[in-house]
Amino acid sequence: MMEFQHKSVLLGECIEYLNIRPDGIYADGTLGGAGHSLEIVKRLTDGGLLIGIDQDQAAIEAAGERLSAYEGRFRIIRSNYVHMAEVLAAQGVRGADGILLDLGVSSYQLDTPERGFSYMEDAPLDMRMDQRQEKTARDLVNDYTEQELYRVIRDYGEDKFAKNIAKHIVRARQDKPVETTGELAELIKRAIPAKVRAQGGHPAKRTFQAIRIELNQELSVLTEALDQMAGLLKPGGRLCIITFHSLEDRIVKRRFREWEHPCTCPPDFPVCVCGKKSQGRVVTRKPVLPGKEELEENARSKSAKLRVFEKK
Repeated sequence: MMEFQHKSVLLGECIEYLNIRPDGIYADGTLGGAGHSLEIVKRLTDGGLLIGIDQDQAAIEAAGERLSAYEGRFRIIRSNYVHMAEVLAAQGVRGADGILLDLGVSSYQLDTPERGFSYMEDAPLDMRMDQRQEKTARDLVNDYTEQELYRVIRDYGEDKFAKNIAKHIVRARQDKPVETTGELAELIKRAIPAKVRAQGGHPAKRTFQAIRIELNQELSVLTEALDQMAGLLKPGGRLCIITFHSLEDRIVKRRFREWEHPCTCPPDFPVCVCGKKSQGRVVTRKPVLPGKEELEENARSKSAKLRVFEKK
């Protein structure tokens, strides 16, 4: 198995916005190779604690090695960040001084062909972030109706050729199931006009992204997790979320705004009667984006956006 490699996006910015206290408790809900977590743990004393959560076994093993010099200051749990409340409770932790989510797929997952995330190399269609899950991208591609495929590609891939791509997939699988990333990428390519293919990035990028999001239920997991996140923060604690997709960013932006201004009274009411209290403030009025240097060093940081919320 290849080494777990992942270049942490907006690393310096995240560490700065987390306002790390040496004796604080921090949770990294998307541990990955522990790039962000390592920088958090380095700043902790023996009274501090980092709880790292990830559902990918390869990430768990890599993170354990990377953090090993700081034994006693971290605990690693294999789970989905949607279960963070239960994970923290099981560790005897009542609240966190900071929570970090770095959403999306890791460089390791993209660069390991057999994981089936990439359209650049031919491999079995997989795309599971948690390999304990039975359903794979192959099941989705071959079992979804044409209408369901169209919805997924349109909504999560935001591809204007979604209808034609879905049609090509369904037509092809009547002869034989679509088994590999290479087969799927070729079908997508055929569904997009040559003139369009010649412009911009790889024609399969949006559809692969859409299938991955649907398979791993990434948007519903984010929405459900956000419902509990503000409640997990201690007063003054901060939640830092890095998104890579416009729909993810929209969900985070909207939820942060609701936490800051929850009042649902009509605007012409002289006083609030709904009783909903602000949970804190949005620290980043606009998302924090990667700088020129990071963009040059890491092309995958291009679509990254960081938003930060502070608990009252």
